[in-house]
Amino acid sequence: MLTTISARHCEVTDNLRERAQAVSERLEKLSPHALEATIVFETEDHPQTYKVEIRLRARRRKVLIGIGEGTDHRTALDRAEEKLRPQLEKASQPRLRARRASPQDS
Repeated sequence: MLTTISARHCEVTDNLRERAQAVSERLEKLSPHALEATIVFETEDHPQTYKVEIRLRARRRKVLIGIGEGTDHRTALDRAEEKLRPQLEKASQPRLRARRASPQDS
């Protein structure tokens, strides 16, 4: 899976990049249909807020997004992963189709 890591209004350290790559690899294991992940780190000044957005693109043009905020980028990354994980688990479950009542059942 291709992983893109970018930053808005901040610098991303090598340790944080490695951590983001590890999160991406964990998410890839949950979704065998994942094609691409984009992780965006952002800092806002007033008030001092750290945000991380993880966008995971899968087959059939499905895009799952997890956004996390925290006191630092590492915490925000963990929260974004926590928000994305249930979406991946739900998307990986087989869908059950509703069974329509046939005219013979009436």
